[in-house]
Amino acid sequence: MAPARSSPGLRPLRILLLCHSFNSLSQRLYAELLAQGHGLSVELDIADSVTQEAVALFRPDLVLAPFLKRRIPAAVWQTVPCLVVHPGPPGDQGPSALDWAVLRGESHWGVTVLQANADFDAGPVWAHARFALRPATKGSLYRREVTDAAWAAVREAVALFAADAGPPNTVVAPPATVPVAPCWRPAMRQADRAIDWAHDTTAAVLARLRSADGQPGVLDQLWGLPCRLFDPHLATPDDWAGLADAQPGEVLAVRDGALLRRTVDGAVWLGQACLVDPAGAGPGSATQFKQVAEQVFASQAAHLPQRPAPLVRPAGQWGELRYTEHGPEGARVGCLGFAFANGAMSTARCQRLLAALQWAQARPTQVLLLLGGGDFFSNGIDLNAIEAAAHRPGDSAADESWRNIQAMDDVALAVLTTTDRLTVSVLRGNAGAGGVFLAICADEIWSGASVVMNPHYKNMGNLYGSEYWTYGLPRRLGEAGAQALMAQRLPLLAPQAQRLGLIDHCDTGPRQGLTQRCLARALALAASPGLAQRLTDKVATRERDEARRPLADHRAQELARMHRNFYGFDPSYHVARHHFVHKLPQAWTPRHLAIHR
Repeated sequence: MAPARSSPGLRPLRILLLCHSFNSLSQRLYAELLAQGHGLSVELDIADSVTQEAVALFRPDLVLAPFLKRRIPAAVWQTVPCLVVHPGPPGDQGPSALDWAVLRGESHWGVTVLQANADFDAGPVWAHARFALRPATKGSLYRREVTDAAWAAVREAVALFAADAGPPNTVVAPPATVPVAPCWRPAMRQADRAIDWAHDTTAAVLARLRSADGQPGVLDQLWGLPCRLFDPHLATPDDWAGLADAQPGEVLAVRDGALLRRTVDGAVWLGQACLVDPAGAGPGSATQFKQVAEQVFASQAAHLPQRPAPLVRPAGQWGELRYTEHGPEGARVGCLGFAFANGAMSTARCQRLLAALQWAQARPTQVLLLLGGGDFFSNGIDLNAIEAAAHRPGDSAADESWRNIQAMDDVALAVLTTTDRLTVSVLRGNAGAGGVFLAICADEIWSGASVVMNPHYKNMGNLYGSEYWTYGLPRRLGEAGAQALMAQRLPLLAPQAQRLGLIDHCDTGPRQGLTQRCLARALALAASPGLAQRLTDKVATRERDEARRPLADHRAQELARMHRNFYGFDPSYHVARHHFVHKLPQAWTPRHLAIHR
């Protein structure tokens, strides 16, 4: 791929990214290195022979492995320098580095870029970066702190390599809590994460669950059925008030699809689960994928009380939706957060978000911030919930897809038709597919600089897409620019998106503090003297656009194409969704990534 632009003083390199899958970390490194002017191609780690072929075809200066589950073959690392991104500090070795750090409650952790050799995670260290380990799930840490630290370390290592400077001879020793001398940590087993509900404290339960999120989950049982548990959240005493006499391990209530389970000294919310077939059915079987926990145990959960969280509530009380207000009367800012697991917006989640949005629209605010979640703004329709419908009697994946996209469109329409205040989408985490196009329904989009966007649908079986993108995207990029963006399938960094005109403001400050800086910006906007005129112009523009082509026409045209995706003769979408949900191994690297092919 042609270099985007060359960084001053940096020799452009041909870099082959070798990864198990093109995950969020791989995408961030790909986009950052491309922005520096390097030539990039990607090969998925399918087989040693395929990797060797990719090296022969691309002839890279450097192989970078940000996410692998197997060792790089000797025939490759003996031929070309290979740098491995290890999610642990210098000296840490083993395949479960971050899992152990979370389980043991380390205060700090790190990422190391080391050169592949005959020893596992023990080659020469090129660079490393350190970070504080906040109390969070492994998946959340991976998407935020690990990814940021990985880019810092990779940037340093690539600069050294480009300068023909070899790895540093010494590594500055971090604090004693972080390994420096070689420390091998074996692959974490389910026995290491097992929960003893009769004796483990809430802190211990959360540590075990967090260390296994989002893979492989904690093996456990609910109502006598073997399952894996994911997406844990601390419950407050208010959540289990009146239920304190329940036995540890007992399931008490439901909130936003999560199950409240008692511990010896409190309770936790379990957001997701998947059944485990005791017969040992492998990937691709009906039960082997994550779903909202309430839906996995629908018949049992039907008898539990619902304990919804109010939109306005204390900061420590968990719920998927949250609303706060700030500023004086006449210059107030409303903030609506929607932290859905993995950014997936199922039909039910869209309906709850729409109700919250309509409630927020009745509040006396001048600016409304749509905050999404800290890990993801949104990734569009919920493919796992749609897959689940394929296994429900009397339902189908096509029908649930249709319900889900209609519900997404309802949310998008509510944002587009909010004309009495300014709306701002704040991307604190990554966004993909319909989540990007939901964001552009707002008047402005603000984003953190580390956010990766995937503004396209084609990777999911050539979906056409909806969320009024045929209206919102040309407003920003023009017709030609909109079509060009929809035709590509590559990740886009927030600074690049700003240069294209896709977003309006890219915050270059540290990830921590982004929400507060955006709130300050919104408060200034709400108090600006030109706000009233801007709202008047907004109403006039909406009326003019509606007269030219009604939003209902955009929706009908988009949904006609989506109906063909869902119900038509071409099964590409259903095949791609099934492979994605069940994490089936790739048979080849997509050609838009493997440009050497």
